[in-house]
Amino acid sequence: MHGTLVELEIDVPALAGNALGDPSRRTVLVYLPPGHGRARLPAVYFLHGFTGSARGWRSAGLFQPTVPERIDARIAAGELPPFVAAFPDGATRVGGTQWIDAPAVGRYQAYLAEAVVGEVEARFGALPVREARAVVGKSSGGYGALCMGRDRPEVFAHLACHSGDAGFEYCYLSDFPKAAAALLDGAAPAEWLEAATRRARETKLGGDDLAVLNVLAMAAHYSPEPGASLGLALHFALPTGQLRPEVWERWLAHDPVRFVPAALDAFRRLSTVYLDCGTKDEFHLRWGARMVAESLRSGGVEVVHQEYEDGHMNVHYRYDTSLSVIVPRLARG
Repeated sequence: MHGTLVELEIDVPALAGNALGDPSRRTVLVYLPPGHGRARLPAVYFLHGFTGSARGWRSAGLFQPTVPERIDARIAAGELPPFVAAFPDGATRVGGTQWIDAPAVGRYQAYLAEAVVGEVEARFGALPVREARAVVGKSSGGYGALCMGRDRPEVFAHLACHSGDAGFEYCYLSDFPKAAAALLDGAAPAEWLEAATRRARETKLGGDDLAVLNVLAMAAHYSPEPGASLGLALHFALPTGQLRPEVWERWLAHDPVRFVPAALDAFRRLSTVYLDCGTKDEFHLRWGARMVAESLRSGGVEVVHQEYEDGHMNVHYRYDTSLSVIVPRLARG
């Protein structure tokens, strides 16, 4: 590698005392390009997906470079101007975060927009202006990037959402029967999670366990309920499995297909909005991406929207395209 990959441990006040008891001291990987320190550089913040972690960015597929290695090679080849890349950790007891401030999970949006941005700028001299900051994510990280654009346009002027959760009827509904079946014997969400964690430690998660975990994690983000097991309200009734409309509506309020049209003023403040998805995405996310792109365009927001003949997994190559769009637009010192 031509540049340097640094691993930090930072204390995050926004995560202190979170409801899940997850650590407030977090790992952040930071990539520094060759020649770092000669000038103040812009920064791109990368948000991993559900079940991911900061250290996961160091994992490569067969014959494939990691994302930091991809960035390093492109900067060394002169295909991208130099920038700082930061990879914060969003692992949680329920499998991950949607990178929002959720009372049943933690204040992960504040963690990124305040603690991580502040640390990168203070320690590595990244340029401290919104025009020099981008947030990029995939899957749950892509969802988080859209939420940053809605909630933190004063922090980030550029975003990229790769296969982000959107169009909740399409991407989540198929997991609901699996979750209902897993809880049908009367296990509370916290009891099911404890058993699943034990299975994973002793052997591995079962075939439907990830779907159930995903449903519980999304409920913790979208339908919190203080005092309930895991602090969440289930969106289906047992033993019938019937949807509870009053809870499902709370989920839908968090759907980018719904919230983007209501937040166009925030998105108009952004300099770059990039969206992509695979036409064979296993979670049917291409439709949500199309709906969000259409809402943005109709609202006068310039959007770059790409589709790939591919699925949801092992798509790190798509960062080559989004970074080619975003990085040349970043302000420089």
